[in-house]
Amino acid sequence: MIKCITAKEAAALIRDGDMLMTGGNGGSGVPEAIFEAIEARHLSGDGPRDLTLFHVTGVGAVHEKGLCRLAYPELVRRVIGGNYGMQMPFMRLIRANRIEAYNFPQGVMAQMCRAMAGRQPGLVSHVGLRTYVDPRQDGGRMNDCTTEPLVDLLHVAGGEYLFYRAPGVPNVAIIRGTSADEDGYVSMEHEATTREDLSIAQAVHNAGGIVICQVKRIVQRGSVNPHMIKIPGFLIDYFVVEPEQLQTYTTRYDPARSGETRLPASRIVPDALTARRVIARRAAFELRLNDVVNLGVGVSAMIPNVAAEEGISDMMTLTVESGVVGGVPGHTREFGTAVNPRMILDQAYQFDFYDGGGLTCAFLSFAQVDARGNVNVTRFGERADGSGGFIDITQNSKRLVFNGSLTGGELDIDVSDGELQIRRDGAFDKFLPRVDQVSFSGELARERGQHVKFVTDRAVFDLEADGLVLKEIAPGARLKEDVLDRIAFDVRVSEDLKRMDARIFRPGPMNLRDTLIAREASPR
Repeated sequence: MIKCITAKEAAALIRDGDMLMTGGNGGSGVPEAIFEAIEARHLSGDGPRDLTLFHVTGVGAVHEKGLCRLAYPELVRRVIGGNYGMQMPFMRLIRANRIEAYNFPQGVMAQMCRAMAGRQPGLVSHVGLRTYVDPRQDGGRMNDCTTEPLVDLLHVAGGEYLFYRAPGVPNVAIIRGTSADEDGYVSMEHEATTREDLSIAQAVHNAGGIVICQVKRIVQRGSVNPHMIKIPGFLIDYFVVEPEQLQTYTTRYDPARSGETRLPASRIVPDALTARRVIARRAAFELRLNDVVNLGVGVSAMIPNVAAEEGISDMMTLTVESGVVGGVPGHTREFGTAVNPRMILDQAYQFDFYDGGGLTCAFLSFAQVDARGNVNVTRFGERADGSGGFIDITQNSKRLVFNGSLTGGELDIDVSDGELQIRRDGAFDKFLPRVDQVSFSGELARERGQHVKFVTDRAVFDLEADGLVLKEIAPGARLKEDVLDRIAFDVRVSEDLKRMDARIFRPGPMNLRDTLIAREASPR
């Protein structure tokens, strides 16, 4: 029989100095009740102290919940994470040099869970070469107080690779499912993602640690189809039952996100026509029939909403690194999940496909771009977001479309009458002579023959052999004042400079379905 304990009792099992591996992806699959109990124990003065925290991606609601509850320098001594964008309190500790912090690509982190489950010394990967995780740059260290090297450069079979060292012996796993039967076998029928919780449980169990799983309910022995079981009961030591656990931080339970039902496309409401929507609409013109696509966070995550409005979601396969395949991926606090998914993979398998070059196109955001086509999304200004899946995706996709506003800060841009009206521009430039940190190497992309495009609110650029080339400008935007003067390096203007398609700046469908079909039928 399984052993059920309270969240408070689960928190009491963690000892000073433990290495804690946690599940969750953004706002989905989060064992929130246990995180809340750990925070409460710490604030009461009862410890634990000096933990090493290992998490595959950002887990939280930006300023609250999730791993934000563990962001205390006395509680966590070292954090090894795939992303910190959903955990602003951790980001502040990292920037202030109050805890040791590493950031490695999300796919590497997911695959590392499997390596640790098999008691391997680490993971060998080409992902991360010539970026800040390369030991010839920062080695994935996020601040000055982080000194121990965890990444080595290898020369194997005539090529360069990175060896990511397993970061220690894990003592505690905290994961989540939907149902546990009387023998502890866990299913995830209400989960919008299945993540790498199985590998985390295997890694900690095989290391002699404690595995704690939060579930919504206990069900009769053998009542769940074995195809639905994700984690066997012998891996789990304790269960915390939380009947009120949410599917995501904004959704109690949406059966269309777990595959129980399907939501009619007509129920998906188009986003308002704003400057961000303009970027997403222009980016959607880069979709191709039968594409297999990844969609990143930020503006890029708005593209599925465009595809739904245009009725083209069935013409290509939209994926998210969390493991979602097909359907209409969500954005903001629903990022990482999808309405009407065709399949939900464990995250490491999604990254196997990505790292092997399976994506035909990927749409991602940017924070800084420089004259060589390098992109920074990981550390800039007061932010230390880390990469998430950005490096895995950008180094291996055949085509790349980076999306974002040309300038940063408090913009006031109106979209009306078929054109853009810049009433107040951003206070700072995003196209700089040199990026603060290399998250994407433009030089490596050119060597590999990747096709790279930058889509902004007012202009579109291609990355060519001599750098960025301006290809399109928005109706209503001025070439010199609104574009060239806001770029801190020389950009070549194409002799065939075009206006961005006027349909992008008008409300309502753009008839993109017919455009894609006509493009496919035209001679190449």
